[in-house]
Amino acid sequence: MMLPDPVKLAIPAFIVLMVLEIALFRIGLAKGRYELRDTAASLTMGLGNLAFGIPFAALIFAMTVWVHQFAIFDIGYAWWAFALILLAEDFVYYWFHRLSHEHRIWWAAHVNHHSSRHYNLSTALRQTWTGNLAGTFVLWLPLALIGFPPALIAFQKGVSLVYQFWIHTEAVGRLPRPIEWIFNTPSHHRVHHAVNPRYLDRNYAGILIIWDRLFGTFVPEDDAEPCRYGIVKQIGTFNPLRIAFHEWSDIIRDVRSAGSAREALGYIFGPPGWSMDGSRQTSAQIRATARLPESGNSP
Repeated sequence: MMLPDPVKLAIPAFIVLMVLEIALFRIGLAKGRYELRDTAASLTMGLGNLAFGIPFAALIFAMTVWVHQFAIFDIGYAWWAFALILLAEDFVYYWFHRLSHEHRIWWAAHVNHHSSRHYNLSTALRQTWTGNLAGTFVLWLPLALIGFPPALIAFQKGVSLVYQFWIHTEAVGRLPRPIEWIFNTPSHHRVHHAVNPRYLDRNYAGILIIWDRLFGTFVPEDDAEPCRYGIVKQIGTFNPLRIAFHEWSDIIRDVRSAGSAREALGYIFGPPGWSMDGSRQTSAQIRATARLPESGNSP
């Protein structure tokens, strides 16, 4: 069965919404800010993501098809399969996103998405160039083994990506409480992009915030502590090449300076900010220094 590509279908809406957001900012009807060089960098990262993704798309789909031949169930394309894949894929996305913040080798592929010090719809387009090289796609392969058709998996991944576009904005405040309780919203995702110690590495949700509530990684946005955006060690550049590869470069430098295999492996697979001598701080250590709890489930 052929399914449409949600991302391609949504591109005109992406453009219209960005123009609308800019207009609302300009006339003072919405909170937020655009910076020309920052926006250009984000758009370039988005185009690069498409370009780097093309060579891998057929390979990843072929791997998914190969795994699917060993499927435990034959789920097919019944209406309920679309509801079930939404839950299953979103669960996978939560763990992919969380692991991408907890292990430096995957953080190197993801950090560029957090590198902007602004938070607007263009930030959603600041996508990875190296995620496929890092092998992040392997987390979705078990869905094919369970029995979800490869085309359905690809479709839902596109739906998730399209959904996450609109939550990258300061123009939308909090939504009604039932929506905030179940779904990922601009408020929840602003927290995820913030570098305030209490907000670091929280709210990993794709579409549903329920996973963060369930696994203890949810923190609500606090009006008394506005979000500050970017990464802990701001890179201060609009150069797309530097944005895409700076963490990989830093990993290579650290591995070369390592005094042992254990230290080298720590720099590759340990949490971002890990160092053998403790001269740097991980997110957990930053929170501990600020005397903040390691998890939260506040409503």
